[in-house]
Amino acid sequence: QHVTVGQPLQVGTLDPKEVMRVQGAREVQKYLVNGVQGVYRSQGVPIHDKHIEVIVRQMLRKVTVVDHGDTNLLPGELVDFRRYQDINRQAVAEGKRPASGRPELMGITKASLATESWLSAASFQETTRVLTQAAMEGKSDPLVGLKENVIIGKLIPAGTGLAKYRNVAVEATEEAKSERYPNRIFASDGAYSDADLSFVDFDSFSTDDFTGNYN
Repeated sequence: QHVTVGQPLQVGTLDPKEVMRVQGAREVQKYLVNGVQGVYRSQGVPIHDKHIEVIVRQMLRKVTVVDHGDTNLLPGELVDFRRYQDINRQAVAEGKRPASGRPELMGITKASLATESWLSAASFQETTRVLTQAAMEGKSDPLVGLKENVIIGKLIPAGTGLAKYRNVAVEATEEAKSERYPNRIFASDGAYSDADLSFVDFDSFSTDDFTGNYN
């Protein structure tokens, strides 16, 4: 029988870190999602993969620097994956040697505390340590996540709360107007531009001008 790399040889759960070491980050993501889904499905609870994938992505968002190359990163430093990619892209564009690193699989608790937002981390666990470390390092919170904006009572950056959607003016089309108000006549643009809006002095009229024959 042909045995593929990473194929389990016995019944039971696998160590996710070993799965990542042997098969890579993508396979450990699939393994975690399928494992959580197996628990829910065994209880007859349907849940979409995307909800679990969001959590798994946060667990794999950090990279440990192995070789700093010609960048300003330090060996053994735990950095965000996006920041790691941006620094390497900049190094390659400047003709420098990029850094190399390995993805880290963190538990849910550690992943929550390793977020870039110290407000979000302090509201989860180890509040004293997180606040002390943030004060010592002079950190500032960019307020790009949902949790930190909720903490300070600010509009969350999601949906219509995004900056590019806050000043959007929505106007109904002519078809929508006609369907919603079938008996209403809408004037076209510029219909009132040539209207006579001259001032009328009503004091110049007498009551005799408005008398009529009602018999």
